Amino acid sequence: MESESFSIVQQNDHIVGRFTAMASPCEILLETQDLILANHLTSLAYSETKRIEQKFSRYLSNNLMANINHSEGQPAVIDEETFRLLQFADSCFELSEGQFDITSGVLRSAWKFDGSDNIPTSETVKALMSGIGWHKVKFDKKSITLAKDMELDFGGIGKEYAVDCAAKLCSKYAPNLSVVINFGGDIQVTQPRKNKQPWNIAIESPEANKATTKILQIVSGGLATSGDARRFLLKNGKRYSHILNPKTGYPIENSPRSVTVAAPHCIQAGLLATLSLLQGANAESFLHQQGIKFWCYR
Repeated sequence: MESESFSIVQQNDHIVGRFTAMASPCEILLETQDLILANHLTSLAYSETKRIEQKFSRYLSNNLMANINHSEGQPAVIDEETFRLLQFADSCFELSEGQFDITSGVLRSAWKFDGSDNIPTSETVKALMSGIGWHKVKFDKKSITLAKDMELDFGGIGKEYAVDCAAKLCSKYAPNLSVVINFGGDIQVTQPRKNKQPWNIAIESPEANKATTKILQIVSGGLATSGDARRFLLKNGKRYSHILNPKTGYPIENSPRSVTVAAPHCIQAGLLATLSLLQGANAESFLHQQGIKFWCYR
């Protein structure tokens, strides 16, 4: 069954809904053979994900993020959902001691992680550093104010947030159904399957020429992966990760190639995976301290 926006395919013991959003392949696995229910849930998840993308993508020119990023130092009006995301970003900044900073997206005008050897000059990076600094952002429940050379980028939490929102919708409208939301490897499983069997989730190797290296079995909760398998630079044998340190303007060094984290919710798993990469050589030590399950590739 297909619509213009998504498709659903019947498998032996579940139905798969598929669509594309947030520059990622999106899948929904539903433990049902009810095509009408599967179509309804996939439609709900698709609409919610597109709503979030339309609202918070920094790549669009006529949305809330554009209004904020082009506010020229004047207060920009926000709603309750945006306020909650800003509060979460604030918590991320504090927990990471300033390394997770959603104002650091300005660095992407210098760093193009396209697999090439185009390393920006130090002058180019230095010129952008004045636009970074979450502590300079002022916001309350009704508005946010950025300095003229600053902008926000929810890219570090947006997809995981969309996963959790889609999972909540599925749980609301099908409270007894086990559903897997998988947006480009950011995953949430709503509840255990009726047959008590886990869902099998593949983790891809960060090495492009290798097949899947591990199958994880997940019953419920969130899973997220962060790494440089697809976004990196390579020059003189040195690989530059796309995880940037907002304090220096340069990629973090000595971090794992890939980190996968399990947590109660996808947005938590995504945050912890990113925070671990920001620790560089101390990534595994950081994750052990969190008392969570994780898988690293170096």
